[in-house]
Amino acid sequence: MSTEKDTKKKGKKTTTIILGLILLTGIVVGIREYLHYKDLETTDDAQLTCNIDPVVARISDYVTSINFKDNEHVTKGQILVQLDDKDLVIKQQQAQADLSDAQAKADVSKANASSVESTLATSKDEISSAKIDYNKANRDYERYRSLYKDGSVTQEQFDQVRTTMESDSNKVDIATKKYASAQKQYDLALADLASSQANVAVKQSDLDYAKLQLSYATITAPASGIASQRAIQLGQLVSAGSSMLAVVEDSVWVEANFKETQLSDIKIGQTADIGIDALNGQVIKGTVNSFAGATGALFSLLPPDNATGNYVKVVQRVPVKIVLDTKDPAYKDLRPGLSVEVSIAVR
Repeated sequence: MSTEKDTKKKGKKTTTIILGLILLTGIVVGIREYLHYKDLETTDDAQLTCNIDPVVARISDYVTSINFKDNEHVTKGQILVQLDDKDLVIKQQQAQADLSDAQAKADVSKANASSVESTLATSKDEISSAKIDYNKANRDYERYRSLYKDGSVTQEQFDQVRTTMESDSNKVDIATKKYASAQKQYDLALADLASSQANVAVKQSDLDYAKLQLSYATITAPASGIASQRAIQLGQLVSAGSSMLAVVEDSVWVEANFKETQLSDIKIGQTADIGIDALNGQVIKGTVNSFAGATGALFSLLPPDNATGNYVKVVQRVPVKIVLDTKDPAYKDLRPGLSVEVSIAVR
């Protein structure tokens, strides 16, 4: 009997010790978790995101080649789609020919203006020469008139000098009229040159536009990333503005939606641990980069209006951008849209 009682007492004692150890372990773990998480702000309302660039047709034409496969990685500037450009090439050639013709006409107008300018300069020189002759003849006339009154020269000599003076005066008038006519011709030549040069500018614009339209027939990747959402087939007629595919850029980051009550201790530059659900919780390092300008509710399609109806206070969330360590081996396996858990060390 005594042995059975001793055995029972030992069993109770062992059970008490085990329960005590379990309780002690729970307390230690609880204290450790408290000390750990009191310096962290965490959320599971977070996902990976990136820029998704739509590739849109700028012209309407038929698809002649597709140079990518679904979900294939492409690099910035890589040719993705080629549209039929035969008509556009002809239009460019026509625009080039029109420009060459306009330039030739402008060259002729320039040469004509230069020729008329030379004539104008000659006419101006003729006026100067005629005035010199007239001034000399006028002085001779005044001198001979005095001599004629004195009887020093004959009537014939005086008449000859007067005739020369009148002739030189007429030459000045003729040269002046000739200069005025040359000036008008020069003005017309300059106007024609300006018109020709303006026509060259118009034809150059037409050529530039034709080249631009031709360039739209070759669609390139706007950024490096994964080509997704292909919406075209060979021979398909695409319309201007229609989406052909989208490029999911390589650079990804985390958009974590923290409660407004958590934001007071979160600062730009703090480090964060990002647990990736798709990689069995594997952790990658990150850094707080920026805060959204407003809460997520204000960016929704129908933002709430707290001034109407019965008001119920709801804790709002603010998107926080966290950039990732691109050197981490796990970075290459990340995909936009994946769920993650974020822990930010705030102290």
